[in-house]
Amino acid sequence: MQLSENIRYLRKQMGLTQADLAGRLGLKRPVIGAYEEGRAEPRLQTLKHMAGFFGVGIDALLNTDLSTGESTTDASGKSLRILPIAVNASDDRERTSLVPVKAAAGYLSGFGDVEFVSSLPSFSMPFPELPADGTYRIFQIEGESMLPIPPGSYIICEYVQDWNALKTDERYIFLTKDDGIVFKRVRVHPHKRSYELISDNPDFKPYFVKQSQVLEVWKARGMMSFNLEGFQGGGQASMREVLDAIKRVEQKL
Repeated sequence: MQLSENIRYLRKQMGLTQADLAGRLGLKRPVIGAYEEGRAEPRLQTLKHMAGFFGVGIDALLNTDLSTGESTTDASGKSLRILPIAVNASDDRERTSLVPVKAAAGYLSGFGDVEFVSSLPSFSMPFPELPADGTYRIFQIEGESMLPIPPGSYIICEYVQDWNALKTDERYIFLTKDDGIVFKRVRVHPHKRSYELISDNPDFKPYFVKQSQVLEVWKARGMMSFNLEGFQGGGQASMREVLDAIKRVEQKL
């Protein structure tokens, strides 16, 4: 985790002493010293305030060497990752946030922002097939790369903390720095620290993405669609292909 080095780097870039920074953040100077030396870590509210003061995202503050721009994300999930979630105000129970297509661009910059995630539509998951202790998010997909799953479908996903658990040929939502939200099958290449992302539609070629370019990973657990005509093939896939695809999804669930 890069937090201590980044605090020191950003403070010096702004020409501030530890006392100056402490005053700006409403903290005491020894606290800033402890953060920079890695002897203490700020609470979430302080971290959020600090990220806003420096003008960087929380995830970048934690997992990117801001002096070089290189990501230092730990695939095992042992390093601190802040995953903002929506909660029910009455009982603090976790709710599932929905990321529609129109919010996809905003999610790329706001995925680590508690206020942004809280502004998304959210609800309690009604499906008994999903374990109650999981963390879920629903992403609406667009484009034809994952046909026969039609564009506009909603992919129900479970958060993947440990990226070492990714399994080849299973479907995931990847949040990447360059491409934003993508829904793909994966082929894991651990020795290259990269992932090969594969579309179900053979018209789209696989491509590689470096682990350092990945921001979040969500495992696809199910889907919802209101595009019934899309499942009739629409000239893109036969009914047998659709039925086979549904069967594969059911087997994985």
